[in-house]
Amino acid sequence: MRALPGGARVYIGIVVVSAVVVMLVGPYTGLDLRTLALVAVLFVVAESISTAVLTSVRAGISPSSAVSLAAVVLVGPVGAAVVGFASCLVIRRQSLIKRVFNGAQFALAAYAAGHVYLLLGGTVGEPGREDFPTIVIPYVAAVLVHSLVNSALIAALMWTLGDLWPKGPRGRFHWRPLLAVELASMGYQMLGLAIAAVWEGLGLVAPLLVLLPMFIARWTFAQQQDEVRAHEATLATLCQAVETKDYYTRGHCMRVAEGAAMIARELGMPAERVQKIRYAGMLHDIGKLGVPTRVLQKTGKLTEEEYATIKLHPTRGYEIVREISFLDEALAGIRHHHERLDGRGYPMGLVGMEIPESARIISVADVFDCLTSTRSYRKAWSVEEAIAELRACAGTQFDPRMVEALVRAVEREGWETPDVTEPPGGCYGSEAAEEAAAAVVTKDRGEVSAASEEGSSTESTASAEAVTGGRDR
Repeated sequence: MRALPGGARVYIGIVVVSAVVVMLVGPYTGLDLRTLALVAVLFVVAESISTAVLTSVRAGISPSSAVSLAAVVLVGPVGAAVVGFASCLVIRRQSLIKRVFNGAQFALAAYAAGHVYLLLGGTVGEPGREDFPTIVIPYVAAVLVHSLVNSALIAALMWTLGDLWPKGPRGRFHWRPLLAVELASMGYQMLGLAIAAVWEGLGLVAPLLVLLPMFIARWTFAQQQDEVRAHEATLATLCQAVETKDYYTRGHCMRVAEGAAMIARELGMPAERVQKIRYAGMLHDIGKLGVPTRVLQKTGKLTEEEYATIKLHPTRGYEIVREISFLDEALAGIRHHHERLDGRGYPMGLVGMEIPESARIISVADVFDCLTSTRSYRKAWSVEEAIAELRACAGTQFDPRMVEALVRAVEREGWETPDVTEPPGGCYGSEAAEEAAAAVVTKDRGEVSAASEEGSSTESTASAEAVTGGRDR
């Protein structure tokens, strides 16, 4: 375990001491110790099977939250604090500091929730039929307080940890996945009232009847998470294969995947669809496996024949991965990410909305990363310059809606340009490549003079780099 900063150690100490004081002060008069012991055991078991959630940040979900809120009703604030502190005994590999902090955190959250429950008219003990529906309002308030205190204690810990704050792939905190996990946890907590309501007649069997369906759902969810991780590992391996063959793609595929996901989220797409589009970003250049290495690593301008070979990579990429069923919509993004709204793209020359939405997203993310990455013949453009170029090409090359979605996402979350090291052997840094690039690129208000298939014309840098993949043509 990494050494904790001094501020974090002090904070953890304060939280732990506060929880211990709460439990020592009590009072324990009138508390049913048998019920307390049974609920504590159930809490430990439930907390031991918490499920990790695969999001941009690490998070987890556990049925123990329902047991914790049931304890608020059955044994009151102090009893619920003892139940929460029992998390120290969780059957899972954890450091001592983490065990103690988690126990103290759960104890304080349950203690606060218990007092709010009592303050609003809730009663301690097994609720009877006469307690409904008046008990619902105090219980809901207890659920909200439990979640708020729990989140606040964790947020304060993350703040004291500084650079250990849980972040997304590009080093920025993603709050939306955590919010989704917290809302799911609150759903579990609402079931605590059902556990308390049937406890008197069924005892320990009560929570088992209520939680058994959740345990089954948890197991199914865990299997699904394992499958998603396997998918991620498979795609990461394919990305590495491309990066081994073409230096330009090193890191590029993952950055395009993240940029595409940013756009998809900004457009309000559901999480499952965002993931498919992210897959498309990861694999959009997989077709380069079918391009001769000598062409990809050529030190100089490409011939028309070599350029035509490069242009086949979207179709070849589609052919390579089309049998991977879980890619689904990602296949269209891979095949058509070089199409243009004006119909001058490839491989099929689709026009406007004929281009699949996933492909229009990948196209914007792809070129944005090209422009903000350093090349042997130019330095990386600033984010502002790249955005201006994308907007200049919106309506002809790019879907304006996708461009503006990226702009909004970047303004909110930021974008880190990669550090690029020239490859060994001078693949992109040789004199021949520099001379060829100088003949192609003219840094005058961000424009490049390129030879089109029909003849000589002037295209934007975005257009030229999207076509050649940042290579000399």
